[in-house]
Amino acid sequence: MSQGPKCRVFLLGALLALGVAGCGLLPDVKDETAGWSAEQLYKNAHESMLDGNYTRAVKVFETLEARYPYGRYAQQAILESAFANWRANEQAAAIAAADRFIRTYPNHPNVDYAYYLKGLVYFREDQGLFGYVYELDLSERDPKSMRESFAAFKELAQKFPDSKYTEDAEQRMRYLTNALGMYEVHVARYYYARGAYIAAANRAQQALVSYPQTPCNEHALNVMERSYRQMGLTQLADDAHRILEKTYPQSVYIAGVPDKPWWKIW
Repeated sequence: MSQGPKCRVFLLGALLALGVAGCGLLPDVKDETAGWSAEQLYKNAHESMLDGNYTRAVKVFETLEARYPYGRYAQQAILESAFANWRANEQAAAIAAADRFIRTYPNHPNVDYAYYLKGLVYFREDQGLFGYVYELDLSERDPKSMRESFAAFKELAQKFPDSKYTEDAEQRMRYLTNALGMYEVHVARYYYARGAYIAAANRAQQALVSYPQTPCNEHALNVMERSYRQMGLTQLADDAHRILEKTYPQSVYIAGVPDKPWWKIW
């Protein structure tokens, strides 16, 4: 029993000695980019990005920024790392890089692309750059990203009306406006389905006021009419129907569909 503590001390010392010796057995992890110039780092990161290896591209771009924080390669590294992060599904990192570029180089010839890229990241963070604008119905998604996207595209259009990215940004803005309007209609329908007719009518009216002359108006008017009828507000319901009939004479809510009255079209 008296030798117990001594044994434990001996074993502990042996383990420590093995640990120290073991450290020498581990291979040295070498940084393959050690000694590379800014140009070499940029070229390697850029090629990795073109090859679709976005994770490596981001890592090398970050190395470039850390070692050579000034100069044209560092500037380009920030912008391209924003793109690479986006393609690697790192939305927050992509936005942070784009914002950093805008903040640090507000007069850079390519700053318009930073605004455009921000809009793209928020617009379709779950899709690739080459997906066509109208393939995805955004109207049932959380509107926060849509609003952020719209704001970025709007800033691009206002600050750089002659940018080569502005025309596409404006098309996306129109689509986002329609989608945001339809989002309001979806919320109004949600309230209606649960018997919250005042909330439904108010939300439908908000869609009309906030997004005039967009496709959502037809559906919003229908929700308003139905909600008012449920509340016994005949005059308001008739007014909504009259506007719907005048503005959308071919509306399915007026014509109906076979074997279904207009209030069962949904």
